[in-house]
Amino acid sequence: DFWASWCKPCRMENPNVKRVYERFKGKGFEILGVSLDKDKNAWTGAIAQDGLPWKHVSDLAFWNNAAAQQYGVSSIPYTVLVDRDGKVLAKNLRGPALEEKLAEVLK
Repeated sequence: DFWASWCKPCRMENPNVKRVYERFKGKGFEILGVSLDKDKNAWTGAIAQDGLPWKHVSDLAFWNNAAAQQYGVSSIPYTVLVDRDGKVLAKNLRGPALEEKLAEVLK
């Protein structure tokens, strides 16, 4: 899940991502939050404020984030759904589309 504290659409999507995480975490679903923040305090503050319980990483490199470049992220929020073998199953799913895809693959 590529996001940033300063990204209003990201922050608006966080409650949906959190709900989906709670629904599917018992079926092996994990989230890695990759922040495009530059300010560590803003980043960690947003994690706490939004109550995001999954793992988070950031190199504080803004749009030069290595993972964002590797996955071709040009806007956020941006999701990449990866299976246990590292195969990309879907990209850029939000809202009901994310939940529907997870329900399909985690039957």
